[in-house]
Amino acid sequence: MTLPRRLALLAPALLLGGAERMPLAATPLSRMETPWWRARHLEKLAELRARRVDLVWLGDSITQSWESRGPPEWMDFAPAWQRLYGGRNAVNLGFKGDNTGHLLWRMANGELDGIQPKAAVVLIGANNMGRVHWSAPQTIAGIHAVIDDLRRRLPATKVLLLGVLPSVRSKWVTRTTEEVNRGLAARYGNSGVPGVSYMDVGSLFMRDGQVDRTQFYDDLLTPPDPPLHPTAAAQARMAEAIEPTLAALLGEGSRRR
Repeated sequence: MTLPRRLALLAPALLLGGAERMPLAATPLSRMETPWWRARHLEKLAELRARRVDLVWLGDSITQSWESRGPPEWMDFAPAWQRLYGGRNAVNLGFKGDNTGHLLWRMANGELDGIQPKAAVVLIGANNMGRVHWSAPQTIAGIHAVIDDLRRRLPATKVLLLGVLPSVRSKWVTRTTEEVNRGLAARYGNSGVPGVSYMDVGSLFMRDGQVDRTQFYDDLLTPPDPPLHPTAAAQARMAEAIEPTLAALLGEGSRRR
């Protein structure tokens, strides 16, 4: 058997072994080939260099929603952002469609360079259960990698990690979300990791033991999508719920009503 043929046969096993040691969810993954994503990344790098940064939100489309303005009212996130984060030198580093690997790439490619925020809010993992269909252990490993890298790059920054929000996508997604959040609570709950606070705010989106579809705007789209993204009002309630903890991390008074 020729050497190239032998290597070709070994490649899948080598890739599998690598995936077991370091799953893709915990590996930096670029989306720079996607024009809007590349443009947003470059715009955020410029914003981070141009201003003081005391607070960063790191995540996916749920975090990016903070930049959405209405009408309609259910897409007007600006008032809550301004009330809670205006004057706090906050930067939104949410990117639609990102999974943990994409966030890791952004963190390693400039989005944490040259800044020393007092606090960072991390909400990531929903897209790990989307197209890529990564398991709970893989997603947990990805979120661990995000927190570990964030702490390494910004050791003085206090971190508020949020549990993955509930959604109405499939029974598998629901089970996986619950398993991921149990794993995160086991590691980060009760100050398990110095400098990291953990909150599972999923109960805000539940009613009578079921996910409350009215808390998400996806049903209101044309055509509708499976409920995943909180409405502006629901996201404001989430922000209110984490505000006392976040204010303490920032060393400020709470802006909670």
